[in-house]
Formats: sequence, C-alpha cells, structure tokens
Amino acid sequence: MKHLRTVDDVMTHAVISVNRRAPFKEIVETMRRWRISALPVLSDEGRVVGMVSEADLLLKAQGADEARAVSAGQLMTVPAVTVAPDASIAGAARLMARGHLKRLPVVDDDGRLVGLVSRGDLLKIYLRPDKDIAEELRELITARLIPAGSATVHVHVSDGIAHLHGSIPDPSLNDVLIRIARTVPGVVDVTARLDAEVPA
Repeated sequence: MKHLRTVDDVMTHAVISVNRRAPFKEIVETMRRWRISALPVLSDEGRVVGMVSEADLLLKAQGADEARAVSAGQLMTVPAVTVAPDASIAGAARLMARGHLKRLPVVDDDGRLVGLVSRGDLLKIYLRPDKDIAEELRELITARLIPAGSATVHVHVSDGIAHLHGSIPDPSLNDVLIRIARTVPGVVDVTARLDAEVPA
C-alpha cells in the first residue's frame, strides 16, 4: 500500500451526482438505486453548487417545506463544503468534524467535481500494514531528522502503535521524534524509550 497522504489517495473517483434541475422523485430514486444518502448537485458546467441529502428530502416528507422545493437546486444545502484533491487527509478530517459532515465533494481548481471523500475513505489510512508504516517512519527519521551516525533509533510498529527505542544525542529530540511519528498516516499512537547520550 502506497503512502496515503492526500484526499486524492483515498477518495472515490466515480461519483454519482445530479443536475440542479433534477426533480424530487429522480433524486430519491438515485439515492435508493445507489444506496447513498447524499448527492453533489452540479451546474451545467460540472461545478459543485450544493449538496442534497436525505435530511433535505425529509423536510418535505415532514411537511416542513414552506418554499415548495421540487428540484435539486431548490432542495440542496448551500454552499457546498468542498475539498481539493491535494488536501491532506488530516485537513479533510478536520473539515468534516468541524461541519459534522459525512462526506465532501472533491473539486479541481475550477470547482468541477473530480471525486468524493467519506469518513470511511479517510479511515483507510488505518488499514496500512504495520511494516509500511515502520518503513516510512524509518525513512523520515534517517533522511530528515537525525544526522548520520548521531543516533540509533529502532522502530517497531504493532497494530498501528509506533514503538521507538534507542539513543539520541540530544534529549530535546525525544519530543521531536514523537511528533514526527504522529504525522505518519496510519499511526494510532507512539511510545518512546530513547536515552540521551551524555558526552564524555
């Protein structure tokens, strides 16, 4: 499994959507057929202009639709919260959590729909094999942080928990290494037993 860092790495590329003129019954039928609970609503140019969800449709079923909305453009929630393909997985997760959203349309620089990312998609990073996580973490430590020969840091990953042990030249590196380890996609937690070498 490759390094999973951006929304593009985990998103669904084939997305079911509706035009803003789609009628109520077509929206319901599309959701039923594809077993989805929300749809991006597109302009004629393919730009995301809103999202229509089961919750939006239920307002009509409950008789709460005073505006007599009958099309996707009238029923949709606007503005649509979207994300770029190169956005980080962590950034997309924060956006979802902040807005209590279950999915985000993924759009290009022109606002055109290129994919959809869900909560489940973002959780794919936790399916990375432990050996892949350990390999990436070792690369980060050796290539970006620790000068050659100045430290001995062993990495072991088990069930997503990164275990670091060994020796480092400066005690302050302990916290730095832990922070670096937490940035690796798939890491659930970090433990560290790193002894600082005292100069003779």
